[in-house]
Amino acid sequence: MQENFEGRAYVLGNNIDTDQIIPAAHLVYSLSDPEERKNYGKYSLSGVPAEAAGLPKGNTPFIDDGQWQSQYSIIIGGKNFGCGSSREHAPACMEIAGVQAVVAESYARIFYRNSVDGGFFVPLECEEPLAEQIATGDELAIDLKENTLTNRTQNKTYKLKPLGDVKDIIEAGNIFEYAKKAGLIPA
Repeated sequence: MQENFEGRAYVLGNNIDTDQIIPAAHLVYSLSDPEERKNYGKYSLSGVPAEAAGLPKGNTPFIDDGQWQSQYSIIIGGKNFGCGSSREHAPACMEIAGVQAVVAESYARIFYRNSVDGGFFVPLECEEPLAEQIATGDELAIDLKENTLTNRTQNKTYKLKPLGDVKDIIEAGNIFEYAKKAGLIPA
């Protein structure tokens, strides 16, 4: 598992649901076909209304026109990130778009588990409402050993909650690799 992440922040608000993360209209593509898979990145976070995103002037797209990967690799969210349906496509599309980590105040349980079990990105929890303190475009660094997020743009460091019991799954890459490694299923 990668211990450190660096990237630009994309700040979202509270209650970002799975239909905002990947609208149902875009669930028609195959995740196993490399060309179709890119469309999940292209439409990642395309259902988030500008007023919910907490973005500068409400007009900063997560994915630039004609692209399928984002210039933002660290998502900062509020409370209840990933609420809504249990679609596994939601964390998958974020990974395809280039997201390495999401830092939120809290997660919807099924979204959190899908993120960890699929090994899509590292879901972290903050100890204070970072969506109110970090701006979209800020340069961030995450240190998993120290459980910190540093905003290099603002020269501030924040404490993150430890990964806890899911750390072993994340380190293995996904739930199946963890089960193999732990001898729970044949290798």
